[in-house]
Amino acid sequence: MYNPISCEFFDQLNVAMQRKIPSTVVYLKDEDNKQTAKGIVKTMEVIDGIEYLILDSKEKIRLDSVFTFNGKRHREE
Repeated sequence: MYNPISCEFFDQLNVAMQRKIPSTVVYLKDEDNKQTAKGIVKTMEVIDGIEYLILDSKEKIRLDSVFTFNGKRHREE
């Protein structure tokens, strides 16, 4: 089940995308596998009702799996 992200997080992603800010994303790749990705946010997409951010490396990260974005917490562990 997808849990929508907060408006504040969405705004932060938009600013990073528009200003091409190099970003660090810590997210849950699967059940117990935390990953860190670095890059520039190129776009955000909705695929089958689920929001993703797409980095310049073409890595797709499900937004509700993000723990921290540029050091700011968006999800509890």
